[in-house]
Amino acid sequence: MYVEIVPNRGSRPAVLLREGWREGNKVRKRTLANLSDWPTARIEALRAALKGRSVAGRLEDAFDVVRTRPHGHVVAVLGTLRRLGIEPLLDKRRCAERNGAVAMIVARVLDPSSKLATVRALRAETKLSTLGEQLHVETADEDELYEAMDWLLPRQRRIEDALAKRHLGDGTLALYDLTSTYFEGRTCPLAKLGHNRDGKKGKLQIVFGLLCDGQGRPVAVEVFEGNTGDPKTVASQVQKLRGRFGLNRVVLVGDRGMLTSARIREDLASEEGIAWITALRAPAIRNLVKGGSLQLSLFDTRDMGEISDPAYPDERLMVCRNPLLAEQRARKRKELLDATEREGRSGAGSLQDEEALPARDRGRDLPVRA
Repeated sequence: MYVEIVPNRGSRPAVLLREGWREGNKVRKRTLANLSDWPTARIEALRAALKGRSVAGRLEDAFDVVRTRPHGHVVAVLGTLRRLGIEPLLDKRRCAERNGAVAMIVARVLDPSSKLATVRALRAETKLSTLGEQLHVETADEDELYEAMDWLLPRQRRIEDALAKRHLGDGTLALYDLTSTYFEGRTCPLAKLGHNRDGKKGKLQIVFGLLCDGQGRPVAVEVFEGNTGDPKTVASQVQKLRGRFGLNRVVLVGDRGMLTSARIREDLASEEGIAWITALRAPAIRNLVKGGSLQLSLFDTRDMGEISDPAYPDERLMVCRNPLLAEQRARKRKELLDATEREGRSGAGSLQDEEALPARDRGRDLPVRA
């Protein structure tokens, strides 16, 4: 920041507090405040402070602090977003909808909250940072943010295609996983009762799957009905990778609950150029141990190895031992055993207390824990 004095024809010169930065070979600047009404001594004190020189008297006396707003974290996130080229990816033309969408992205990183809370943080009267004024959305309300989301919807396919072109290529890894969120209201056609992940029993929910590149950078998202099982979403992702994104060879990575044996057999194995990485379920691992393909003594000298088994022809089976996970499970097992023992002692004591009562009072208003 710096103080600039601008001649104003026959009137007093304008004294402006400005910010300057460089974009390529061009120098940009913008006015932050008009200081024309300040006395000369105060202007000179502020100019000296901005240049790092000593100021006669206290710096606080050089200006009046009317209000302060956090700014650094906004510059960091918004600057990173712009270096990644997110704004032109949404739309090449600057408009209120694009500014609203970018504001929601930045706000989600800085302080995840509802649309109502986001609007309060942007408005001039209640803003919590400079984000609103940086994107000129200080007057936006929650309806305008929802309209910006509606504006994004028809652009989703183009945005995803651009991200896939940027981050995916032949032979690449594609990470895929699902989650769900509960839904308030009954107007969403996708909201259904299904496998609950939020602990909100009896609530309708929607399921959405996120497709990322090997570094975990989001490429595409798809929303499913709330009662859709994870494995049933795999086929659409394969079609997306092969059909829309034009990948001839790709390795799909998913968890054991999604890339099941049936899905591998029906959706992946029949597709030329599609490979996969997933994990076996506990019963399948036990079968490997019983059949002798996996010998636990292997882990006496190493933590990882490759094995083969007739049940998995043309597949590589990598086995590993995670000492941290083993320690965690041993600790949890001990805690469960200790809790069971305490419950057992408490239940035995309750039964003994009841047996000491007269026969007519046994079982009356006495909680028996077993």
